Amino acid sequence: MALLRGRAPALAAGLLVVLALPPLRPLLEGSMALHMLLQFPLVALAGFVLAGALQPGVRERLQRWNAYGLTGLLAAALLLALLMIPRLLDLALVDTRIEAAKWIALLATGAALRLSWTKSGLLGQFFFLGNVLPMTAMAGQLFIDSPLRVCNAYLLDDQVRVGQGLIAGCAIVAVAWLVHATRKLMHPAAAQPVAEKG
Repeated sequence: MALLRGRAPALAAGLLVVLALPPLRPLLEGSMALHMLLQFPLVALAGFVLAGALQPGVRERLQRWNAYGLTGLLAAALLLALLMIPRLLDLALVDTRIEAAKWIALLATGAALRLSWTKSGLLGQFFFLGNVLPMTAMAGQLFIDSPLRVCNAYLLDDQVRVGQGLIAGCAIVAVAWLVHATRKLMHPAAAQPVAEKG
């Protein structure tokens, strides 16, 4: 387990390379569902893992601006809100600058969550999820209900699948967090996270 943890940044960097190059990138971006429901989370996951490999000095400087994890969670919420805009999906397919900005935003989202989640405690997590999950579920419902394509590059059926996936994902995250929060409140000592090195 320790060996795998030590290799995690290299594995995350490798994942980014695989996601960014053919044939996987065109395959994922050829479907709205794969684009938003698979590529987005995987790139954010890579950012989450890579943030764990930051040098202690860099981490300390970042945390000066991240009291109680609130700045990081706010940044993550704003980035996720921007990434939900359908027009950006269309532009990312035809403009390399927008595509690069999308990847940077996803990596930053993952990193912000890594640096902020534990620090924010249950209350900060509750407010973060209480804003992000309803916003995401509402976007998903709009994707389902819209009689028109919200993205010119994708078909209406694909859009409906994305909406269903977003709503299902929100429900899964909400239930998982409620289980975690309940366990932590009932057994606070057992639920203490292992301190990260560095």
